[in-house]
Amino acid sequence: MKQKIQLIKELENLELEHRNLDNLVIRLRGEKTIDLLQIQKLKKRKLILKDKINYIKNKIEPDIIA
Repeated sequence: MKQKIQLIKELENLELEHRNLDNLVIRLRGEKTIDLLQIQKLKKRKLILKDKINYIKNKIEPDIIA
């Protein structure tokens, strides 16, 4: 039970970071000086976070194949 609570907290933190990166990418695209390399790095970080989020979600509630 304690491990599940820790996983949920970690999941919330990762989802928050993912949303913040998404907002940052949107904001950077709206600026006149676009740093494509920076945006590319942010998108890569978002993908890594998404993988971690999915991994933790599966640990909290694994898919049961019938």
